[in-house]
Amino acid sequence: MSARYVQPLRILIQFCFLAFMLWLGVRFYQFVHYVRGGGTAPFVPRPDGIEGFLPISGLLGTASWLKGNGINGIHPAAVVVFLTVLLVALLLRRSFCSWICPVAVVSECSWKAGFKLLRRNPRLPRRLDVSLRGVKYLLMAFFVWSIAVAMSPAALETFINSDYHKLADVRLLDFFLHLSPLALTVILSLLLLSLFLKNPFCRYLCPYGALLGLVAILSPVRVTRSSERCVSCGVCSQVCPTYIDVMHKKSVLSPECIGCWRCVSHCRFNQALSMRAAGRYAVPGIVFALLVVTLFWGGTLAGKIGGHWRTALDIGEYRRLLGP
Repeated sequence: MSARYVQPLRILIQFCFLAFMLWLGVRFYQFVHYVRGGGTAPFVPRPDGIEGFLPISGLLGTASWLKGNGINGIHPAAVVVFLTVLLVALLLRRSFCSWICPVAVVSECSWKAGFKLLRRNPRLPRRLDVSLRGVKYLLMAFFVWSIAVAMSPAALETFINSDYHKLADVRLLDFFLHLSPLALTVILSLLLLSLFLKNPFCRYLCPYGALLGLVAILSPVRVTRSSERCVSCGVCSQVCPTYIDVMHKKSVLSPECIGCWRCVSHCRFNQALSMRAAGRYAVPGIVFALLVVTLFWGGTLAGKIGGHWRTALDIGEYRRLLGP
């Protein structure tokens, strides 16, 4: 069966997750509105899983857990989602970035729209591109060092239980509801850049993606090229959204690979490119898609079953934190 069906399937999964995340955001807004309104607005329960938007909280909680404090009850779902996404990267490369992440969905839609308008997506000069790619690794190193390494178990526990961290979800909501001129300028600039460049935020600035890329190097699943079948047409390299020169590689090991299957789907010669586990076993696109969804939802289900999903903060605590 042709792998061309993978792209429509991937896009469908992307938008399903995007719709679900927007629903979570709306429900959380309604919950906060109810609390701030002193109960005058209709009651909407706080949606579990909103912590999926808090990767820094996930890193904090994971570091605290690894240092013996256990999984905190403030934002436990942030830890569960963070660990789940790392597991997905370990097993299925950076597929979270190309199948689930809402930022990547918007960015991909932008550069595809730009391609339709301009008939091309310009690429930065190689030296500048490599230099800018290093920014996301510097940001990743800063967060990992300052949180996971430098903070003691006691410091982590104190910060996690602070009022500041308790309201991390609300502060993120307020950030988007009341964008400062600087934040609005940065966001609009990135959106504008995304019309011309492929995934500029993901490629140059996202520390989360940088961490997932390093984890994904250990993944047993990767794009593999058959030199006997390949006719060196170069289409695989042209359609790669992260500019990997797939045509000249036997196996794609790059941390920039986001497991999007575009190179495999657009291969003009049947089975010259394939996604393989351990370099030997072909992984069909439908199986890969099911694994991405199953691992992600399975991780959240494990968190729910283990009692590490719903926050310990009750409505009274939120009223105290959000009160005048």
